[in-house]
Amino acid sequence: MFTYPRRGRKIERKEKCHMKNTQQGSLKRQLNPMHVWAIAFGCIIGWGSFINPGKKFLPNSGVAGTAIAMVLGALVMMIIAYSYAYMVPKYPQAGGEFTFTKMCFGKRAAYICGWFLVAAYLTNVPMNSTAIGLIVDGLDGSADILKFGFHYTVAGFDIYFGEMLLAMAILILFGGLNIIGVKKAGVVQTVLAVLLAVSVAALTVAALISSKTALSNLRPLWGFSKSAAAAAYSAGTYAGIDAYAHTGASGVAGAILATFAIAPWAFVGFDTIPQAAEEFRFSHKKVYFIMIVAIAFGCFVYTANNTIAAAALENWPELIIEASSTPWLLLAAAERLLGTPGKVLVGIAVSCAVLSGIMGFYLASSRLLFSMSRDGYLPAVFGEIDSKYGTPKNAMLFCIVISLSGPILGREALGWFVDMSAIGASIGYLCTCAATLVTMRRFGDGTGALRVMAVLGVAFSACFIILQLVPIPGLSGVHFCTQSYIMLVVWLVIGLVFYRRGGAYLAE
Repeated sequence: MFTYPRRGRKIERKEKCHMKNTQQGSLKRQLNPMHVWAIAFGCIIGWGSFINPGKKFLPNSGVAGTAIAMVLGALVMMIIAYSYAYMVPKYPQAGGEFTFTKMCFGKRAAYICGWFLVAAYLTNVPMNSTAIGLIVDGLDGSADILKFGFHYTVAGFDIYFGEMLLAMAILILFGGLNIIGVKKAGVVQTVLAVLLAVSVAALTVAALISSKTALSNLRPLWGFSKSAAAAAYSAGTYAGIDAYAHTGASGVAGAILATFAIAPWAFVGFDTIPQAAEEFRFSHKKVYFIMIVAIAFGCFVYTANNTIAAAALENWPELIIEASSTPWLLLAAAERLLGTPGKVLVGIAVSCAVLSGIMGFYLASSRLLFSMSRDGYLPAVFGEIDSKYGTPKNAMLFCIVISLSGPILGREALGWFVDMSAIGASIGYLCTCAATLVTMRRFGDGTGALRVMAVLGVAFSACFIILQLVPIPGLSGVHFCTQSYIMLVVWLVIGLVFYRRGGAYLAE
């Protein structure tokens, strides 16, 4: 049980909190630029970048539409990152967007921003863990190594005791690494991120030099109407994929927008960098370069995976239409290009993506909870720093406990929560860019280019939020499903409960 301060005791609480934090020590500055890049890149690339060519990207946008959308999305993220580069040196504290919002717009706005960021970061940890069992079971699920023990189904997703046990073990292991030292976590994260990048680069080279790839396989360039094609296929009236391809100006625009709209989901991760700002052992002025490199690497992986999957498979549209479940096109393409070594490369890349996502989002989530607690928004126990390791152990333990629910719920149910990651990220972007404009006016510095970038960042962030929440005809797979709307309401209610408990303090 915890309590918040009563109205009129704000100054006293601040003084006590300051004394307590001073006595507890501070976060250790042990992260170098490579560690920080690895955290961002590892968070950007997850399981979805490898399975979504067959699930979303190719049917909705095609090779051309996805490539253009990802490049545009990366450019928008770089525009938004420009504001982060200005704000981090101004407020080099754990908490990132939460801290920026607090300093510029007050407690209530900061609480909203922080609460949704918690959802954005923390939900990705258990989601990544549920992919571990799929990887061990032979990537395509044929090995069934972990499909033992009791079994049940949640939202159509099969959950086995063996898969659950391994996922939980990984969650505990990587959570423990974050507790015993941020430097150790940074080293492991760097190894994983480098292996991920090298594996995808190797697949790309193999596709470029292989005689099994062909430009003609890339059609339809802008995707196709999956529902119409599938209906015709079932009815026996299928007339070839060109009959259902997205064409014309409206078709091309819709194809690009369908993937561009999920850019906050695709690139969420570069914004985790400010969460570890207190642990940098280098100049905070390097933040923008690190963010740009992480975003660029992420864009490369998304585009490469999608293009390889299509270029190496002549009949990829039919594989999508005929499949009873989402076909893993990239895995089939890699196996066709290189045989078993191709499957191994995909396995290494996916494993590194999943594990680096767990590590990175663990770090970001725990630092955000630590920062919110330190400022009185959450229970004080989350703001305590371990005297031996210099890490927010209690906040990390909380993240581990919450994440352990993921393997129990399964991927399908978790997906309803993970949809909120794009909303949380977009709110964080919006608050940071708006805070940049306020801070520029407050300090009387900044440039005209920064002001333009910040205004554009506010506009793009608002558009992303609208695209995710408001159903738009012709944009399949962009807005929330019904279950995700329900989870959003549930999260808002939980946040309101915390807010009401701390209302006297937060209202001041």
